[in-house]
Amino acid sequence: MFFSFKIYCMLIVFNIDFYQICLQVQSEMAYLLRPLSDQIQEVQNFREKKRGSSLFNHLSAVSESIPALGWVAVCQKPGPYVKEMNDAAIFYTNRVLKDYKDTDPSHVEWVNSYLSIWTELQTYIKEHHTTGLIWSKTGPVAPLSLFGAPSDVTCPPPPPPPGPPPVFLDNNPKSDDTAAQHSALFAQLNQGEAITKGLKHVSDKQKTHKNPNLRSQWGRTHQASPAKSQNPSSSACAPAKKHSPVLELEGKKWRVEHQEQSHDLVIEETELRQVVYVFSCSNSTLQIKGKVNSIIMDNCKKLGLVFDSVVGIVEIINSRDIQLQVMGKVPTISINKTEGCHVYLSKDSLDCEIVSAKSSEMNVLVPEGEDDYREFPIPEQFKTVWDGSSLVTEPTKIAG
Repeated sequence: MFFSFKIYCMLIVFNIDFYQICLQVQSEMAYLLRPLSDQIQEVQNFREKKRGSSLFNHLSAVSESIPALGWVAVCQKPGPYVKEMNDAAIFYTNRVLKDYKDTDPSHVEWVNSYLSIWTELQTYIKEHHTTGLIWSKTGPVAPLSLFGAPSDVTCPPPPPPPGPPPVFLDNNPKSDDTAAQHSALFAQLNQGEAITKGLKHVSDKQKTHKNPNLRSQWGRTHQASPAKSQNPSSSACAPAKKHSPVLELEGKKWRVEHQEQSHDLVIEETELRQVVYVFSCSNSTLQIKGKVNSIIMDNCKKLGLVFDSVVGIVEIINSRDIQLQVMGKVPTISINKTEGCHVYLSKDSLDCEIVSAKSSEMNVLVPEGEDDYREFPIPEQFKTVWDGSSLVTEPTKIAG
């Protein structure tokens, strides 16, 4: 049993050294990739500043997929990560194709060229780095001085977890000191049964399981300690920026952005060619009168939308707790990456097509009588089977 304890302690020493090596490698990797990370952030910030641009879908395709350049930091199977970023770009390039495929073929060529970047990158990763980045054993070592000192890093890597006794805790150990400490530890272990002679006797009053007062003191101490140790600056690299609310017509686009606790938002003077873009609104209600071309709701929370008619599509993206009411007609409603969405249809819009993906808690309410609605949930779970020639997918019926 003593031999097992000795082996256990040796493993602790090994794990601590191995953890320090891994932490150092991760830290150096962060410094090396920092210029790339900064450039990716600049691309995403540029897209946010150009929300009123006619090429916003193009910019969104680039912004949503550009993090794929960070595949070198993905430890296992970076190929699927790049594919996920490519799929995010396709969501927006499909809009580009829809808008320009019959009017300007140059935009179609741009879509094909841009998407080919990520498909070719996937092919390269599959050939050379299938399970992660493989470093050259003979190549030069990248000096950290080229990318700035470690003190420039805004968000340092997290500290290591609590370790063994203080004899091991040395953040910058010298090789001689480390060897001496290890030798001292093993010398103590080699004492055999004599190692327990230095232990103190603990009376019943000092034992937590026999003294209720000690248990209550321990509970109060550990409940209070997390609150004291919280550091607001460590939860985020920078505080969230407060944006000014927007409700304005910009060209053919109505912009409704950053509205909070506003329940009297109304768009009245609408035209058939206009689109309405609702972004980052919460705890608000918006009414759109007349007939518009399309409506897009992006990154909204607890928002109610009432509109008359739409000739194209109503899209709900990256949102939560949305209530949508159709007063007139709408041909298609798309729900993507949304948690909680209630769609109230009118009698004239019962032939509406509802397309959903990566969403949950969706319900469609169909009018029944004069002022009553009947609720139907949209399936979230599906079953796929092979019928001998193709895959057949249908919603699963879960018994309540």
